[in-house]
Amino acid sequence: AALFMVIAKSLIKTGAMQGLTPAEILTSVNDQLCENNDAGMFVTVYMGLLELATGKLLVANAGHNPPLIRRRGGQYEWLRHRSGFVLAGLPDRKYVDVEMQLMTGDRLFLYTDGVTEMQNPQQKLYGEDRLIETLGASDAERRGVMELLPYVRASVDRFADGAEQADDGTMLALDWYGPEKQ
Repeated sequence: AALFMVIAKSLIKTGAMQGLTPAEILTSVNDQLCENNDAGMFVTVYMGLLELATGKLLVANAGHNPPLIRRRGGQYEWLRHRSGFVLAGLPDRKYVDVEMQLMTGDRLFLYTDGVTEMQNPQQKLYGEDRLIETLGASDAERRGVMELLPYVRASVDRFADGAEQADDGTMLALDWYGPEKQ
């Protein structure tokens, strides 16, 4: 599984270096990963290209859970848009680019399902509702993006209370501060 992930990551990076859109990259990588995939492995991917000068964000989704966005001064909301099938699941799949515009002060929060599927000793899941609640509490405490991930990780760890987990949880957060002043 680790080797399969390294191959997928390398193929995605190669596509990005060629200047392709996220959908073009995922379409190409899917076809390559489907070749000789006798083990039936797959990968979920949420890929975005952010134009730092303008805040234009182009994303494509290959079966990954939706990220959250917090518009400046607002509440966290799911970025639910059309999701493609997982990579390496079926050949000849076409993925779709979705364009969004970030505004000054917007925050994105991305995570793997290992975060929301973290279990406590009673085998209850951390869940999406608890995640949004934790993100909102972080904002109420005026935590910056650099403090956000350790804050959420601590919440997940407290919830898990030492229970053994089947998956790891990975998170990424970013704030877009707006275009550079000329």
